[in-house]
Amino acid sequence: MLQSTDNASSADNQQERLEIGWVVGFIDGEGCFSVSLHKNPTTQIGWQIMPEFVATQGEKSLDALRKLETFFSCGRIFVNRRYDNHNENLYRFCVRSFKDLEEKVVPFFKQHPLQTAKRRDFEIFSQIIVLMKEKKHLNPEGIREIISLATNMNTKKRKRFLESSETIRRVP
Repeated sequence: MLQSTDNASSADNQQERLEIGWVVGFIDGEGCFSVSLHKNPTTQIGWQIMPEFVATQGEKSLDALRKLETFFSCGRIFVNRRYDNHNENLYRFCVRSFKDLEEKVVPFFKQHPLQTAKRRDFEIFSQIIVLMKEKKHLNPEGIREIISLATNMNTKKRKRFLESSETIRRVP
């Protein structure tokens, strides 16, 4: 026996599914999960691990980044001014707040998995977030573990902070 449904709530539910599908697809195409290591003498061991969730678009598509900012209710949009032969600036929607990454971004993509190879980067990223929640990034062994995981992310890009044996040697 079929139950009657309220058309308005069904339409709202369908719109929500479309929003979620759009976000997942957009990030599959234009998003990036990354983790970087920075020398920082103000931290306890002199190094800082910085996880980041980013999506980039040209100025003509800035509204897409605004949609992400609204959807996740966090992050900021930054302009990367272009001084080359391109006619428009690039914009980055960026979430760096650990709390927002842990409580909003990671749970969303765990519940709504990415469909491309980017899923693997996200899975590693979420492991690093767990390690940081456990405060592993505050000791040299934990930093090494995080670096080891991060070297397997975004494998198309060269690992500037990881490719130097000097960087690894400097981590206490």
